[in-house]
Amino acid sequence: MTNPGPDTVQLLADAGSVLQPGFTGLTAPDWVRRRLGTGELGGVALFGRNIADRAQVAALTSEMYALNPDLLIATDEEGGDVTRLEVMTGSSYPGNLALGAVDDISLTENVARSIGVDLAAAGINLNYAPDADVNSNPDNPVIGVRSFGGDGELAARHTAAYVRGLQSAGVAACAKHFPGHGDTASDTHLGLPRIDLPLDVFGAHLAPFRAAVAAGAKSIMTAHILFPAYDTEMPATMSRAILTDLLRKDLGYDGLIVTDGIEMGAISGTHGIAEGTVKAIAGGADAICVGGGLQDEATFLYLRDALMWAVREGRLSEDRLHEAAERNRAVARWSASVRAQGAATVEPGIGLTAARRALRVQGELRPLRGVPHVVEFSPAANFAVGDETAWGLSGPLADVIPGTTLTRVGAPHSSRIETFGLLHTAVDNLDGAVDITPLLGAAVGRPLVIVVRDLHRYVWMKRAALELTAARPDAVVVEVGTAYGLEETFAGRGVTVLTTFGGARVCGIAAAEALAGPAAARTGRVA
Repeated sequence: MTNPGPDTVQLLADAGSVLQPGFTGLTAPDWVRRRLGTGELGGVALFGRNIADRAQVAALTSEMYALNPDLLIATDEEGGDVTRLEVMTGSSYPGNLALGAVDDISLTENVARSIGVDLAAAGINLNYAPDADVNSNPDNPVIGVRSFGGDGELAARHTAAYVRGLQSAGVAACAKHFPGHGDTASDTHLGLPRIDLPLDVFGAHLAPFRAAVAAGAKSIMTAHILFPAYDTEMPATMSRAILTDLLRKDLGYDGLIVTDGIEMGAISGTHGIAEGTVKAIAGGADAICVGGGLQDEATFLYLRDALMWAVREGRLSEDRLHEAAERNRAVARWSASVRAQGAATVEPGIGLTAARRALRVQGELRPLRGVPHVVEFSPAANFAVGDETAWGLSGPLADVIPGTTLTRVGAPHSSRIETFGLLHTAVDNLDGAVDITPLLGAAVGRPLVIVVRDLHRYVWMKRAALELTAARPDAVVVEVGTAYGLEETFAGRGVTVLTTFGGARVCGIAAAEALAGPAAARTGRVA
């Protein structure tokens, strides 16, 4: 393109400002720096692959802001199981389900404020959080502990509190996934789910988003889901009926609308990422999250050019694209203004405080006597969580009870066994049964701790846990997932069950303290 006229220059800037691409590496690649400098790029998304430590992230973001002060730099820092700043160690904050279990909105607001302060210090001004979904389906494979719970009003009050806390630090909140991802039984990373709830029932799922709007949420993220009650053809991300009529007009929202990752299977596998991008902006979205799996200049140019051609062909109005771009710039300016006023005040250690308060005990929990063996059942992590992030109980427990050993048991089809401290082998049979003999053998004469994650969802895990507790009724079961049906599963067995409502590092620390008892408090090693 030679000698571009004023309209083309503005079109380039607007098309680039609505895209939030990702990139690889700990420094911004040449193409990102170049296009930031020319004003052709207005947003980026950072993921675990871009983060080594906080000083490195702060240097990275500072360099990018110097090239474009109106830049939106986004990440997924929900706390709990989904963390980017602490992708390798696990989060210092419990996730939403733990906060919902405590049900103290001031605690939720303080936790969110602390997360916001961490992000602001790292130079991140848009957080793809909180998850405002009402997790009404126990079999939901991707939301689970990321939700405040299955009650719409509870989720609403905590969503509002989270928005207030996060934004008090100058970091824009992004309530997701509108109009609600909580009733799905499939993952939008893999395909296009459909929710057939009638409008009167769906009101509970809208409640948290109404609360987010009322709390002044700077952004809301769309769901890649088909909702026939609102639109029989287009998923929410591309639906004018949902984004413009429902969210803008009915809910009165005038902030930034961000799509979920456009490369996810629900869009890429049905409409394609270019068509999905154009129709999302035309339908009322203002920003396209691209960075999860697509992270090169060619993808950025492909989507930018798709938007420009759509304008020239009359499929997308120039005014709609400019309006969307301006909403992105406005959020960046708002964040800069708030952050310039100084850091918000936070309570040191608020994440551990929250994790301790979230613990729930079924039965009688007594301090472990002796050095324990931990058996951790480890199902595959969903795409939102990722498999890089550390989780589990054995590490924190070993900090307070040196010598703690671990056998980690993967899903039967994978036959994946990892060991810690003491080598063991557990054989997974093709029929889904786990051989518990070596697991029991490793714990002879020692306390046994059994860690499960969403026990209700995995037949193989449930069977093994029941067999282990039948042989060792003195074992303690620690559930780090949603805990659906947990009480009924172990009812009448005399088994002690400890629930953390999440697998974050801080949840493991809180559980380790509870298991070790007063000795943990005396050593102070886990705090």
